[in-house]
Amino acid sequence: MVRYAATPANPSKAAKSRGSYLRVHFKNTHEVAAAIQGMQLSKAYAYLNNVTEHKQIIPFRRFNGGIGRASQAKEFGTTQGRWPVKSVKFVTDLLKNAESNAEAKGLSVEELFISSVIVNQAPKHRRRTYRAHGRINPFMSSPSHIEVILTEKAEAVPRATDKKVVKLNARQLARNARLTRA
Repeated sequence: MVRYAATPANPSKAAKSRGSYLRVHFKNTHEVAAAIQGMQLSKAYAYLNNVTEHKQIIPFRRFNGGIGRASQAKEFGTTQGRWPVKSVKFVTDLLKNAESNAEAKGLSVEELFISSVIVNQAPKHRRRTYRAHGRINPFMSSPSHIEVILTEKAEAVPRATDKKVVKLNARQLARNARLTRA
């Protein structure tokens, strides 16, 4: 059994999925994960599908150096964004796997939301590129570890209607006694 970075509050109402050493850019995948965090599962599928069709954008908020501006990013209150199709595919596959795990657990798929998506850097793969004057430079890839936790929405507990008991300290009790006598 592998250890997940996040643990659900109620494991019986959660389904997990993870991928290790996935050959997909860490930075792009981090931004995709940040975009779908907390979404309803069905809404996340629709959004990621729109991203692959270039109808919606993934806003780039953290790793945004040199990222071009796009008008679709206005929807998210930012100016920079991209459509990282490969990252979207990997995340979608993990969401489908977690959904299958939820079905096997007997959870309601309509009630699932993405409670946690964590993307970590995996060890870099090393290649080389040849430069002018006989030099060689590294040509590294940046793979990712991705883990997804889907959780069933808990029913809202209604607020208690009974009157709240007010606890007074000794000074407040003495003051109230003095006011009632006067």
